[in-house]
Amino acid sequence: MPRFMSMPANASRSGFFTALRITRSGFLCFLCFLWPFIPGCAKRETPAESAIRDQILLRGLSADPAELDPHVITGLPEINVVSTLFEGLVGEDPVDLHPVPGVAESWEVSPDALTYTFHLRANARWSNGEPVTAQDFAHSIRRVLTPSLGADYATMLYLLANAEAYHKGGLTDFAQVGVQTPDARTLRLVLAHPAPYFVSLLTHPAWFPVYLPALEKTGSPYQRGNPWTRPGSLVGNGPFTLKEWKRGEVIVVEKSPTYWDASTVRLRAIHFHPAADVESEERAFRAGQLHLTEALPVSKVDTYRREQPGVLQIGAFLDTYFYRLNTTRPGLDNIKVRQALALAIDRTGIVEKITRGGQQPAHSFTPPGIAGYEPPDSLRTKNDEARRLLTEAGFPGGKGLPPLEIMINSSGNHRAIAEAIQEMWRRELGVDVRVNNMEQATLLANRRTLDYSVMRGEWAADYLDPKTFLDVFRSDSNNNHTGWKNPAYDALLAEADRTADPAARRGLMRRAETILLQEAPIIPIYYYTSVRLVSPAVHGWHPTLLDRHPYKNIWLGP
Repeated sequence: MPRFMSMPANASRSGFFTALRITRSGFLCFLCFLWPFIPGCAKRETPAESAIRDQILLRGLSADPAELDPHVITGLPEINVVSTLFEGLVGEDPVDLHPVPGVAESWEVSPDALTYTFHLRANARWSNGEPVTAQDFAHSIRRVLTPSLGADYATMLYLLANAEAYHKGGLTDFAQVGVQTPDARTLRLVLAHPAPYFVSLLTHPAWFPVYLPALEKTGSPYQRGNPWTRPGSLVGNGPFTLKEWKRGEVIVVEKSPTYWDASTVRLRAIHFHPAADVESEERAFRAGQLHLTEALPVSKVDTYRREQPGVLQIGAFLDTYFYRLNTTRPGLDNIKVRQALALAIDRTGIVEKITRGGQQPAHSFTPPGIAGYEPPDSLRTKNDEARRLLTEAGFPGGKGLPPLEIMINSSGNHRAIAEAIQEMWRRELGVDVRVNNMEQATLLANRRTLDYSVMRGEWAADYLDPKTFLDVFRSDSNNNHTGWKNPAYDALLAEADRTADPAARRGLMRRAETILLQEAPIIPIYYYTSVRLVSPAVHGWHPTLLDRHPYKNIWLGP
C-alpha cells in the first residue's frame, strides 16, 4: 500500500480536503474513499471464488482415503474419489440414481431374467487411449473373485453363476463362472438366480473394470498393496484422471480427454480435501476454501438453519450408524453382554442432543421402507433389562467384565457420540469404557484383523434393496468383521435369494434380521441423514438416497 504524503504548505485547503482536514478520523474516511482504487487493498478473491471461474470443484472429504483401488475399497471417502476415475457398465442419473448407460450403451435381459447381454461403446477408452473391452471386465471380475486379493465385496459378485464356488476354491476354471465375452464389445453375465436390482448393483466399484497391464507394471494384480493407484501409474476409464495425491492434504483429479462423454463434463478438475475433523472442514468452507463439505459440526446445525439456510443441505440417506462388537473377545463373546450393551443406549437422546440433523433412532439395522421392507422394531432403551442381562452373564454392575475400548476415526462427530455412549454404559451398567481416536486407514486395518473390542461403523446402501444391509453379516461376507457367524441367518438369506414372491422374500429377510438383532454382533444407533454445506455456486448436485453424485453432471456458476 503506498504511503500518504504530507500536503505542501502552499496547497489549497478548499473543497474536499478542507472538509476532510487531515485528522485521524478524516484519514480513515479518506482511506475508505480510496480503498477500491488502491492496488492490493481491494477485497481479495477466495480460493472458492477463483475456482468457480476455473471450473475447479473444491470438495471436503470426511477422511483421507486409504486406497483408490476400486476392487478393495470399502469407505465412502474412497468411493467418492474412485467414482471420478472409473466407470462401470452403467452409470447413475444425477437426480434419482436410476441406471443409465455407461461403458455399455445398451443391454438386453433374457426371458428367464438370468442372462444380461451388454453392448460396449466403440469409443470407450482408458486414460492411456486404449479401448475398453469386454475382456477388461471379465479380467476384472476374475480379479475380484481371486482369494489372494481379499476383496471385501467379493461376495457381491456371488450373483454370477458359479462365482461363489470359484471364490471359495471349489471351482478352479474361471470359464465356468457366468462371464462370457463373445467379442471385444459384448459382455454376457449369467446369474445364479434372478435379481431385479442387478443392473443397479453394477454402479458399485466392485464391478468397475481395471486395466490389468497397468497393474502388472507395478506388481501382482492379485495382491493388496500394489502401488498402481499412484499418480503416473493409475490408468482409469472415468471422466477424470488422477493428477496429484498428497496424503492428508489433497487429491486432484482432472478432466480426462479420452473419456467417451467428455463433452458433458464441465468441471476442469476436482480437489478433494480430507478434513482432520468436522470443525476444520466447516471453518474451511466459511473461509472460502471449499465449495461443499462432507459433514457439519452438530453445534453449528442450528446456527446455519437460522442464519444461512441457503447453504445448509439436509437430505434423506440410506445409511445406518452402528457399533461393531468383536464377538471373539472375552466378555463380548457372551450374547447377554452384547444384548445388555445394545439396550443401555439412549438413541433418542443421541439424535436430539448430539447429531441434531434430522437423524432417527435406529431400532433395526436396515432402515425402514426399502422396497416395501419393514424391519423388526426390536431395539429400544431398556436399562433395567440391560442390568439384569449383565448380571445373568456373570458381570453384576460391570464387575469382572474386561474394559471396553470404543475405536473411532478422527473425523465427523464420532467422538461426541462415543463419549455419550461411554457415559451411558458407565452410568447404567458400571462398565469401564475408553475411547480411542485414530486415522481412517488404521481403523480399517484394525477392523480387518479383528484388533478391537468395539468399533464405530456405518453402512450406506449400495443399491435399493434390504440385501445391501443384511448381506454384510453373512458368515462368508468379507465386510462382516465381527467374528459372528450364524448358519440359520445365512440359510434364511439364501432362501430369500431364490424366492420370487416379493412378500415371502421380505418375510424371510425379516426373520434373518431378527436373529441379527437378537444375537447383537452389532448395535445400530441411528439412521443417517446427509448434513453438509453446499455453496450456491455448485450446480447439478442433488440430494439422493444413496448420497452419490455423478461428478460428470456437476458444474460451477453464479
